[in-house]
Amino acid sequence: MADTYDVTIIGAGPGGYVSAIRAAQLGLKVAIVEKRPTLGGTCLNVGCIPSKALLHSSHLYEEATEGMADHGVVASGVKLDLKAMMAHKDGVVGDTIKGVDFLMKKNKIDRLLGTGSIAGAGSVTITDDQGKSDTISTKNIVIATGSDVAPLPGVEIDEKMIISSTGALALTKVPKKMIVIGAGVIGLELGSVWRRLGAEVEVVEFLDVCLPGSDAEVSKIAQRSLKKQGMTFKMKSKVTGASTTKTAVTLTVEPRDGGDAEEMKADCVLVAIGRIPYTDGLGLEAAGVAMDKGFIKVDSGFKTNVDGIYAIGDVIGGMMLAHKAEDEGVMLAEMLAGQSGHINYDAIPGIVYTSPEVATVGKTEEQLKEAGIAYNTGKFSFTANARARAMSATDGFVKILADAETDEVLGVHIVGAAAGDLIQECVVAMEFGGSAEDIARTCHGHPGLSEVVKEAALDVADRAIHS
Repeated sequence: MADTYDVTIIGAGPGGYVSAIRAAQLGLKVAIVEKRPTLGGTCLNVGCIPSKALLHSSHLYEEATEGMADHGVVASGVKLDLKAMMAHKDGVVGDTIKGVDFLMKKNKIDRLLGTGSIAGAGSVTITDDQGKSDTISTKNIVIATGSDVAPLPGVEIDEKMIISSTGALALTKVPKKMIVIGAGVIGLELGSVWRRLGAEVEVVEFLDVCLPGSDAEVSKIAQRSLKKQGMTFKMKSKVTGASTTKTAVTLTVEPRDGGDAEEMKADCVLVAIGRIPYTDGLGLEAAGVAMDKGFIKVDSGFKTNVDGIYAIGDVIGGMMLAHKAEDEGVMLAEMLAGQSGHINYDAIPGIVYTSPEVATVGKTEEQLKEAGIAYNTGKFSFTANARARAMSATDGFVKILADAETDEVLGVHIVGAAAGDLIQECVVAMEFGGSAEDIARTCHGHPGLSEVVKEAALDVADRAIHS
């Protein structure tokens, strides 16, 4: 046995590395096990961070080629240097990873390179890429291995022509046509990147709405905006097979509700139907860890049925979001150090970084109706906001749902410019049990996009000023 640790975390994504830092801050001796040579997990390496870099870069390109003329900025000879754009993306990823490396050293966390597995109660085996293994002793084990791309039967990902989100972040040329399978967050964000850079993008979705699970009105407006930008949608359709040649991918697509199959062709297909928990090789069955539909079962304190083994993040289900995993990691670290922890799952925002952005927190109208909860709605459009008009960003609205009796904010749904930033004051309000009146009576700077939030809060009581 090597050194004995208070906590050993398997997986160095946002949930794992943040949990490690908090545990170390609280005086615990911490090890973190990661099979990638770089820290940060999917999010930093092939997910959130590189995709946002490309979203911003592609937005700048589209603004230069199409969006600035109305503002009196006439650009000529604009061309795409995809290699440079990808280099910028890689630089952002590299700098962010270096930051995490620094934090591990700063907090005296032992970083162990290799694949971690549970060897038994209080022990973790780390196997390197040469097959050499070492076992360490630890009081507590935290599983934070995240999630993987959900496979689609009949469509084999080769990361060349049929790609996952990982491949979509590393294309060396702009496809003439890209078919995106799945109208969720990943599909719409990455589809937006390549459409802006010149690809014809068509989205195939099994359901009849984009962004499944979102407020229905938000989904409708988001899809309408993306259509206006040139993205096309084939809804209520299922992909049942795929074949490739040297130059094209042919998909077999059937109507979801019955009908004749048809073929669709593209030179690139992105499979983005969701993600599944990553638990391969962890030794969970041998350790006796209980599972539920592929997810690790935990109690309210993230403890599995086996003493000393815990799990956080995507592997336990719920919202598959980096910030949710981070908060779970912090809460668990604090509890392991003898403190109390806190997380409010009703106040976790979800953000889609398309243009316009989509942000949501709390309950949707559909969920409130299903639960029989009486509520009032306040809504305000970006069209009526002076700052939005100045930015030529008038698509969308803010919708606030408040309890009909107490006025407590139950949900907020935004589609529009900077939605991911605007949602945050509503998250804070909900965390403190705030009301729509609280938001409405808070002074908001003028002229600013945040005034749309205030007006929506005023509208809950039918007293919006500018509509």
